[in-house]
Amino acid sequence: MERKHPVTIVDVAAHAGVSAGTVSNVLTGKRPVAEATRERVLRAVEELGYQPNLLARSLVNRSSDTLGVVTYGLEFYGPSRTLVGIERAAAELGYSLLLDLLHEPDVADVDAVLDELTARRVDGIIWAVHEVGDNRAWIDEERLRALPPIIFLTMAPRPGASIVSTDNCVGAQLATRHLIATGRRTIGVITGPLTWWEARQRLEGWRRALDEAGLECDDALIYEGSWSAASGEAALEALLHRRPDLDAVFACNDQMALGALRYCHATGRRVPEEVSVVGFDNIPESAFFWPALTTIRQHLLDLGRVAVEELHRRIELRLQDAEPEPPAMHLLQPELIVRESTLQSQPASP
Repeated sequence: MERKHPVTIVDVAAHAGVSAGTVSNVLTGKRPVAEATRERVLRAVEELGYQPNLLARSLVNRSSDTLGVVTYGLEFYGPSRTLVGIERAAAELGYSLLLDLLHEPDVADVDAVLDELTARRVDGIIWAVHEVGDNRAWIDEERLRALPPIIFLTMAPRPGASIVSTDNCVGAQLATRHLIATGRRTIGVITGPLTWWEARQRLEGWRRALDEAGLECDDALIYEGSWSAASGEAALEALLHRRPDLDAVFACNDQMALGALRYCHATGRRVPEEVSVVGFDNIPESAFFWPALTTIRQHLLDLGRVAVEELHRRIELRLQDAEPEPPAMHLLQPELIVRESTLQSQPASP
């Protein structure tokens, strides 16, 4: 049986009785077309089963309407929630996503990732891999200028890089100041792995809050966890062994706070009467921990949305051959959510 050739834009034009240019205008929306003509073209597209060659169209229009997203750690609440925000904002602006999921945050072959995305003609890139170790060493201004527009998430400022991040240092200050305001004076911290920029920023916020209150922040009050609940449990055991007078702990994510709560329950320590606990992230389950967890809310959907909007603006400027915007650092402000793990219930009035 003779194989039928793929339907082309010329076939659609002949079937609809219009020019190929008119069909292109209907499909791309580049120029207005009379409604009756538009309907005739769309009917021909449906009847012939025409599927436009998106790559060829991108060569003509200089736009593929596709964003590349490089990410890691979707098993964690923060990265997965941020990706939801990216997808929603991209859909609203008419972009498809090309997802490149890294298995390790310190991927060595960045060139292969960037070459693949460039070959796919993405309009821009969101680099949503957390800054861990030296996994940003590849960034330099000259290299960035040769690539599609890129927005980085969650990293320290760098020349030439446009960044969107939660203000982790401020979030940690909010958590620690709250503990101080409730009368706590010996406040430990359970950090994430200190190779992570976020973890170092949260540790810095804890230090600053204690310093401004004139309270000690010696190394015996610091335990490096791994973001896991198990490490939070081990951390509180170690901190209380070092400092039996510990009366509060700031865990740098909610999972480690959950582990700290478990240790308190297992050893009969009352929360918050004997030890107050604050987390970071405001995962949906944190309101149902026992007791309900005071925590720091990151606006993760907004993080993804702002990244897409910033990238879209830079893409549009490039398509218009306009002067590019200078690199910028956008810090989203976190929010303190107060619950029972830091506030003692008031006795009933007689």
